[in-house]
Amino acid sequence: MRRASVFSPASEQAAALSEVSWVLIVGAVLIFVLVMVLLVLGLLRRGRGQVVSSAVWLWGGGVAFPVVVLTALLFYGTLRTAGLDVGVANPDLVVSVTGRLWWWDLRYRDPATGRELRSANELRIPQGRTVQLGLQSDDVVHSFWVPELGGKMDLVPGRVNRLVITATQAGTYRGQCAEFCGEQHARMALHVVVMPPREFDDWLRAQTAMAAQSDAARVGEQAFREQGCAVCHAVDPASTAPALGPNLARVSLRSHLGAGVLRNDAGAYKRWLVGVQQLKPGAQMPSYARLDAATLDALSAYLESLR
Repeated sequence: MRRASVFSPASEQAAALSEVSWVLIVGAVLIFVLVMVLLVLGLLRRGRGQVVSSAVWLWGGGVAFPVVVLTALLFYGTLRTAGLDVGVANPDLVVSVTGRLWWWDLRYRDPATGRELRSANELRIPQGRTVQLGLQSDDVVHSFWVPELGGKMDLVPGRVNRLVITATQAGTYRGQCAEFCGEQHARMALHVVVMPPREFDDWLRAQTAMAAQSDAARVGEQAFREQGCAVCHAVDPASTAPALGPNLARVSLRSHLGAGVLRNDAGAYKRWLVGVQQLKPGAQMPSYARLDAATLDALSAYLESLR
C-alpha cells in the first residue's frame, strides 16, 4: 500500500489537482524570494533616497500585482479542474458510497448489466476505466478523500455528490474520512484497490459464486445466526436489506477489518470479536468476550470461509 500523498497522483483527476498544487507552491516560493530580494535591496539603499515613489510601491506592489496574480491563478485553477466534481453521462462503473458511523457501505452497479453488489470498507475499481462514485451519508457529514486518486468531497445527508475517478496505476491506496464525524472519525479508513481491467472483471463475476465450507465453517455459520450477527450483517453481495452493519460478503479477501482498524491477518477475527469496543470505542457492534473459545473458533472459521 502506498503512502497517501497528493504529490503522487495515480488518476487523471488527481494529476490535475497535483499540478495545481505544484503551481501554487512554486509560485508562492518565487513571490517570497522576490519580496526578500526587494527587502534586502531596500536595506542596502537605506538613506540614499527613494528610487521608486511610495505611491508606485503601494499601488503596484500592494494592489496591481496581487490582483493580476490572483486573477491569473483563479482562471488557471478553474479551467484546469473544470468538471472534476461533475458526473459523466456513460461511466464504465458506478459505485454508491455511503458514509456511516464509522464505516463505508459500498454498492456496485454495472452499467452494462444493471447488476448490483454490496460490499464494505474496501473499494475495488478497474484501472483505466471511468468510475463514477455517488457519495452520500445516512447520519452525519462525512468526507471522501483518497489523495492519490482525487480531491476531497463531502458526503451530506439527503444529497448525492458525484466524484469521477479514472485510475492510471494499479495498486492499493488508503483513503480517509476527512470531515470530523464523531468519536471514531480517525478510524474510518477506506482502502481503494485499483486492479487491471481483466482482473477486476474476474473479481466482479466471482462475487456471486459461493465458496465451499469446512465443517468448522458450517458450525460457525450456525453460531453467526444464533448470536444475532445476521440481524446487522448480510453475507450475500446481492442483499438489498437495510445496512445496519457492513456487508461481510468475501470479507476474508479484504486487507483490513473495522474500516482500517485491524490488518486482516491470522487471528484478526477473534481479536475483533472479543475487543470491538476496545479497538473502536463507540462502535454500534458490542464486544463478544463472553463467547467460549469453541464458538469464537467456529465464528472465525466461518468468516475466513467468506471468500
